[in-house]
Amino acid sequence: MFDKLDFSGKTVLVVGGASGIGNGIARAFLGQGAEVHVCGTRGSAADYSGDDDHSLEGLRYHQLDVLDPTAVERFVPELARLDVLVLSQGLVMYNREEFKIANFRNVLEVNLTSLMDCAVKFFPLLEDAKGSLLIVSSTAAFHSTKGNPAYNASKAGAVGLTRTLGEAWAPSGVRVNGIAPGMTITKLTKVTTEHPTRAAKFLETIPCGRFGVAEDMGGVALFLASPMAGYIYGQTIVVDGGLTL
Repeated sequence: MFDKLDFSGKTVLVVGGASGIGNGIARAFLGQGAEVHVCGTRGSAADYSGDDDHSLEGLRYHQLDVLDPTAVERFVPELARLDVLVLSQGLVMYNREEFKIANFRNVLEVNLTSLMDCAVKFFPLLEDAKGSLLIVSSTAAFHSTKGNPAYNASKAGAVGLTRTLGEAWAPSGVRVNGIAPGMTITKLTKVTTEHPTRAAKFLETIPCGRFGVAEDMGGVALFLASPMAGYIYGQTIVVDGGLTL
């Protein structure tokens, strides 16, 4: 059964895979033998050398800033095939910055519109390979986040997009599913996970008693892209330690 998690000979592209959850997912596929390409906003892989929530060793790096509405259209990575596309790009703004309309639009552009941009661009390759598309959203899709209206709306939209593309592309042999992480330790969540008071308060809401790590999402991604999940279409799997219970 578990040989179905062997991705040797497969090609994976993780948008947003240079750090955080996306990087954890990319490394999970790399560990199972895949050729893994990742996208990040910085000019080169070396520009991430000071960060502590990633490793780019063994991954093929490409620059892609999805906030630029023309960037995805112009993006031409050298891919002979594509078996798995993971969309893990994300943006959040704290201190009520998302209540400013320009910022609201930017967050939606990254967290929602660019998902469709990437999905449509790479659909022909996925169709040829009868591959999988995985969309990373958030448990924020299922409850309010009063300080982050754009983040919340975009993640709810991502779950809806997963359902709709799951139905629309199933006849073409492309499986579309999603992952909704709970509070996961990344550079975007340090404002909570590395703040003693906030961290302690938040941990009280997580039944399993710990924050998630990127590797938790990697295991779920492997399953969803594997033949073991061959009859799963349009679903978003919540991975949150019981937070939303």
